[in-house]
Amino acid sequence: MIEHDFKHGEKHPVLVVLHQEHSTPGRIGRLLEARGHRLDIRRPRFGDPLPSSLHHHAGAIYFGGPMSASDSDDFVLREIDWIGTPLREGKPYLGICLGAQMLARHLGETIKSHPGGHVERGYYRIEPTAAGRALCKAAFPEHVYQWHREGFDLPRGATLLARGEVFPTQAFAYGEAAFGLQFHPDVTFAMLCKWTTKAEAQLRDPGAHPHEVHRAGWYQFDAAIDRWIGAFLDRWLASGVRQHGHARAA
Repeated sequence: MIEHDFKHGEKHPVLVVLHQEHSTPGRIGRLLEARGHRLDIRRPRFGDPLPSSLHHHAGAIYFGGPMSASDSDDFVLREIDWIGTPLREGKPYLGICLGAQMLARHLGETIKSHPGGHVERGYYRIEPTAAGRALCKAAFPEHVYQWHREGFDLPRGATLLARGEVFPTQAFAYGEAAFGLQFHPDVTFAMLCKWTTKAEAQLRDPGAHPHEVHRAGWYQFDAAIDRWIGAFLDRWLASGVRQHGHARAA
């Protein structure tokens, strides 16, 4: 386990779990650092351990990856099981794409492909629920960036925050501090260009958008996503403070 010493008043780092050797936390990493949080980046796929507790962390974020949450690789199963740590401790957890699917699987859901073989790669319209619209100060984005081929039903006990037409469960909350987002608010323009170039063959899958539509969508939709994810992260980080205060009062 990697230990950290903190100066008085220093904010705890956020645990960042990545699934490829050269992947980054993108926009979300930049926004967290701007809020004074260091990033404790770990790649369990390549042997990094996960902490036994989040006592010294402000929260944990699982990002996306090319693997499936249904895979039986040891690191996938360990990551899914480890999600119980923030849930037990009331610490903020955020799962993005694969990370959302891992949370859903931890909660008992099956991760599955679309029955018609469709994927989502590009910008797609989603519909926030009343709970999603009330989640934070910024308006929930109506178009979000997607790159996935699997989805899941709403886990039992979870609250739906946004629904989609092709993959109905697009965002959900479990309790006060755990969230799953099927879409990618972490994506920067550089990441978008890299994905559409290096994985261009995947843009021929049913339902995927051509690379020029991805780029056009960035200019049309990203400003709203940027406003929302900043406000969401503030609410997400504050959920850990509220949970800790409730536990201390109890």
